[in-house]
Amino acid sequence: MSSRTTSIGLDLSTLDLMLDSLRDFVAGALPLRRQLELDHDDVCPEDLVRAMCGDELGVQLVFIPEEYGGMGGGAFDSYRVCEQLARVDIGLATSVFATFLGSDPVLVGATEEQKADWLGQIAEKGALFAYGATEPEAGSDLGALSTTATPVDGGYRLNGRKQWISNGSIADLYTVLALAPGGPTWFVVDKGTPGFSSGKPEDKHGIRLSNTAALFFDDVFVPASHVVGLVEGRGLVQAQQVFGYTRLMVAAFGLGGGWEALDRAIAYSTTRVQGGTPLARKQGYTHKLIVPHAVVLEAARAVVEETATRIDSGEGVDGALNTEGAIAKYLATEAGNAAAEAAIQAHGGYGYTREYVVEKIKRDVRITVIYEGTSEILEMTIARDRWQQHLKTQGGYYRAAARDVASLGAGVGADVVALALDDLAALLETCRVGRLTRNQHVLLRLGELIAHAESAASLARRASAAATGNLPDKADRRFDADALATISRIFAREAAQKVAEEGVRWVAGALPPLDPAVDALTGQLRLSAVRASQAGLVADMNHLADVLYARTAS
Repeated sequence: MSSRTTSIGLDLSTLDLMLDSLRDFVAGALPLRRQLELDHDDVCPEDLVRAMCGDELGVQLVFIPEEYGGMGGGAFDSYRVCEQLARVDIGLATSVFATFLGSDPVLVGATEEQKADWLGQIAEKGALFAYGATEPEAGSDLGALSTTATPVDGGYRLNGRKQWISNGSIADLYTVLALAPGGPTWFVVDKGTPGFSSGKPEDKHGIRLSNTAALFFDDVFVPASHVVGLVEGRGLVQAQQVFGYTRLMVAAFGLGGGWEALDRAIAYSTTRVQGGTPLARKQGYTHKLIVPHAVVLEAARAVVEETATRIDSGEGVDGALNTEGAIAKYLATEAGNAAAEAAIQAHGGYGYTREYVVEKIKRDVRITVIYEGTSEILEMTIARDRWQQHLKTQGGYYRAAARDVASLGAGVGADVVALALDDLAALLETCRVGRLTRNQHVLLRLGELIAHAESAASLARRASAAATGNLPDKADRRFDADALATISRIFAREAAQKVAEEGVRWVAGALPPLDPAVDALTGQLRLSAVRASQAGLVADMNHLADVLYARTAS
């Protein structure tokens, strides 16, 4: 079968070697017993983080362009590495990822001389970065800054505080967003600068193997040469430029954590016998606790891989794929969190104990729906962008998307995805006419429905590509073309059902009783076709269960 090579980044053999080396290195340095001890004691293994970003492994080189001493990995490579890290420990993954998040303002906004210096320190010395954006009162609202940068002779004086900063106590360099006279601006601050300090590590619910601390700035002098790009006021633009990329990496954490929890539940259910039969053979177990979560995780993967491919081809310039990144992060992290919750249930009482690890994974993966944009912020981001697309195209945006995906055929559920997209267009138009998006909750629920419908389309495209041998060469290949088609059909049904039934619910909920717009919308939606499309769902779930348990069809 042929494969399509991504345009930039590592070649497949180099990526595979890095993933194998990463897996072997961490398995040797962080056996499960030590991992659980560090989690219990709330200790970040700084020695391991530095070893991974040093000569012993060099994982940091994947994220640094070749011209600055790195390997020049692309978004696809970074997603694969982040997922692998998250399967081991999301806290450890966060500590490693924090350096690349922290260096992103440098990568997109710094001068060549600055890049050579700061990125070179990461590549050559394994320097750790931290990303100092979030503030106690502003949260994820980067525009509501209170940290200030006051010009003085030769530079600036920084005053303020940052909160929830990964690598806050252990980083060597910090990118800090502060309000200068020209607007929000990124500065690079060296560890040990007078007046700059970090708080004690936070006592967190999860990711306890990462270091998270507050940062304090008390008249901290930063030379003018440490203004990223040497120009004030570009901070928010520089932050926006990387959201599509960075949110993909957190989406990969959701995939890694979710699949690790699910795989542990799958293994457990093959040996746990109840009523004379292994749990793995009980449809009530597999079809509630295993199969649905595998489906949504793979739907999210489809968006991640599709968006990573587009970023690597050059489409992600100036934040052009921020909405796609938001959809990937939203679906993958919500799916990972739900899969970990189900894995605890799948283990019964054992799942509630530390020994079986899934309770730790649940605590760890929970942060992914909060940091780098909460799920609620992402719902708003998705809804606002696609709402604008609906208005600009006079309702044609999702009609066109439905026509495009329908051509992929019923074998991958594309006909059902087209139903979801057509119904989404009708739903958005009803909301426009009734001005229903004045209700913030309705807008957020539209964001949820849009994420599911677009993810179903991405999954159908991925399943179709697998069937024709056109997956990217670095794509995850856990499932073959037949299994991916089954997964796509299952998720297509869910997305179509969700858009149609929940769409009517929120329109009716936002209107007065007996408003004729509800009946008008119901008449436009293809509810009968959506309900008819559910035929064969259980058979497809049976087949996917057989795939997940590597057994012949029952």
